[in-house]
Amino acid sequence: MSQRTALVTGASTGIGKEIARGLLAEGFHVVVACRDEGRGRAALADLGGGDRAELELVDLASQAAIRDFARRILDRHAALHVLVNNAGIWPQTREVGPDGIELTWATNVMAYHLLTALLLDRLKASAPARVVNVASTFAGKLDLDDVQFERRKFRGAAVYAQSKQADRMLTWELAGRLAGTGVTANAVHPGLVRSELGRGLTGLKRSLLGATYRVIGKTTKQGADTAVWLASSPEVEGVNGEFWTSRRKVRCRFRDEAHQRRLAELCDAMVR
Repeated sequence: MSQRTALVTGASTGIGKEIARGLLAEGFHVVVACRDEGRGRAALADLGGGDRAELELVDLASQAAIRDFARRILDRHAALHVLVNNAGIWPQTREVGPDGIELTWATNVMAYHLLTALLLDRLKASAPARVVNVASTFAGKLDLDDVQFERRKFRGAAVYAQSKQADRMLTWELAGRLAGTGVTANAVHPGLVRSELGRGLTGLKRSLLGATYRVIGKTTKQGADTAVWLASSPEVEGVNGEFWTSRRKVRCRFRDEAHQRRLAELCDAMVR
């Protein structure tokens, strides 16, 4: 896998950093994409990839920032073989991002959708290539008429679950469009990982999550394993449009071509 390039978003901490570490171990040149420069530089130092690891800063809640970031990637890298969309948030109060879009939807869904679209021609030109979307089995309650929770009561868990359903459905829609191109798209559930994702929780919710982590939580390395495998292993070369956990295909109930198409069209309409 030497001479191959991978891009991992949300790679300053948690499973994103471990995905980057795993891909470095597989011989990739890895672009470590994150929002905060200090955390990003600390991650880069910890990864120890030498000149095969590079830091790129991007605020994935901002579509202008995503566009600037994609232009830098295209300018600096003649080929791109792996895109891992991993960055995600789980806020407990409703906020809007720079584009006026609810922050969870902007970061967890629109960033996946827009960044992939901007890099897709380069991925196709670099084929065989792979897109890996980090999703979750904690998913559901997608309402295409209220994706920004403007009418529904804002509950952090419901908002996050909706975004992860959308990530899975966008993966199936993308996989259908990629058939025959040499690029594959798969979604992965990393498991319940002891990461910083739930750091915004307070009170009883935080205590319950902490207790669950202690009993059944995976390490970040364990959580990253399947994503690294999907991005690099010859075992899954050409496998497209599947949902994975612990290196096993699992059934996904969110498969409806009309619903997927409507979601993709909604996301297209929300691109600024």
